[in-house]
Amino acid sequence: MSRGMTLMTKYADIIDSATELADQLLAQHLAAHRARVANCSPVSLAVCIDCGEPIPEARRLAAVGCERCIECQELADKVARR
Repeated sequence: MSRGMTLMTKYADIIDSATELADQLLAQHLAAHRARVANCSPVSLAVCIDCGEPIPEARRLAAVGCERCIECQELADKVARR
């Protein structure tokens, strides 16, 4: 086997290992996310608890259990990070 082929085989092994690790981490994060979602309130509120404005249906479906509109949630997240 030539030196070039040996290096390609080594790089392929490294890439395969990295891909396998990425798949494992993704599976772990998805499992953790599913567990969090299972513990969330199954019903989203129709009105934001902070500003009282209606929460768009698309947000309620995308963020099941949400209590705030996207603007108020972003503000709450900024405050929480301080």
